[in-house]
Amino acid sequence: MDLLPDLWRQDYWLPPGVTWRDMEQLADSDRPRPRDLLVALPLALGFVALRYMFERFLAPPMSRCLGVKNRLQVTAAPSPKLELFYTQRSKQPTQSEIISLMLSCGKTQQQIETWFRLRRNQDRPCRTRKFGEAAWRFFFYLTAFVAGLSCLIDRPWFWYRRECWRQYPVQPVERAHYWYYMLELGFYGSLLLRISADIKRKDFKEQVIHHLATIFLLSFSYCANCIRIGTLVMLLHDSSDILLESAKMFNYGTGWRKTCDTLFVVFAVVFLVTRLVIFPTKIIHTTLVLSMEMFEPFAGYYLFNVLLMVLQALHIFWASLILRMIYKFLNGKMEKDERSDEESEVEEEEEEKGGEEIMDEGGDYYWEKSKDTLDSKLSVLTNSCVLNNLTNHRSSVADRMRKVH
Repeated sequence: MDLLPDLWRQDYWLPPGVTWRDMEQLADSDRPRPRDLLVALPLALGFVALRYMFERFLAPPMSRCLGVKNRLQVTAAPSPKLELFYTQRSKQPTQSEIISLMLSCGKTQQQIETWFRLRRNQDRPCRTRKFGEAAWRFFFYLTAFVAGLSCLIDRPWFWYRRECWRQYPVQPVERAHYWYYMLELGFYGSLLLRISADIKRKDFKEQVIHHLATIFLLSFSYCANCIRIGTLVMLLHDSSDILLESAKMFNYGTGWRKTCDTLFVVFAVVFLVTRLVIFPTKIIHTTLVLSMEMFEPFAGYYLFNVLLMVLQALHIFWASLILRMIYKFLNGKMEKDERSDEESEVEEEEEEKGGEEIMDEGGDYYWEKSKDTLDSKLSVLTNSCVLNNLTNHRSSVADRMRKVH
């Protein structure tokens, strides 16, 4: 019964010497209140519905404009025993399991392996679905970045970081910043609601941690009235996410290779600068060091900085993947995404073997194999077929000549 009152103890949320009564100096419309966060719940559901409409009606014509095409898929032959094993045991059977399946199904090892490869391909997300997800995030990040920049660029704390803590925590909350917070919170809430239905990638756990840390960070910073520094954190993250999602959109299309490469390079530079340079030296330095010029440490101070450190750890994780991709890309060794979806990870035998994939923070960023490589392979195959036909034809002519003689 006493847990809820203890949760809102002022020494948890406010600097020493500041009480909740001091916060009442602000008008009700200018004061952040925990119940305001409830607005994010219907916004999250609204974003889920809006995303459904976007991916159903707007994304398809956009994908056609960029030449996005799905691959032709060969369906695995119906096999109840193999299907039962696939759905309930494993998508990639071991050698001993393959032998057991050979005995129970009466198939050869090659047939078993081919069936599982085709069955895994059936579960892979199609390009149009990947494009729709990337396009939806692109438009949100673009809208959020433009709106956030327009409501922050003329504010003093955008240019002078010490202004983030002047008269803290008795700082009025502007309506534009309130809605900026709620929309971002609702969007990340919608990502968390949809995470089980979205394309599952190798860093699924990191994505869950990122979404939870972001939601917790936004919620806590709003209740503790750290909104000024919170808006800067959101703006900084949205800046590189725009480039990432736009690069993915062009990558799924046809004939946009150079555009895709250029956008990825720009994204990598912006990501590394904003997440590994600006974020720790400006944002974390502001919350960890400059804030101490205005007040003494308290529980909220430590919690807020711990959450920022969690985000920074994820930044380092994703940056290491990007740097690895860049190294392989420059050395011509890029074969697959360090963070692609799980279905593509297990398929090295299929048509896309040899295709190049580049990691992304929010999606699976593919560098497809070039058309020239595919054409050369088709040319070799065609020449081989022609030579075989000529050889067979000459053999048949020789046989007829022997019969005549």
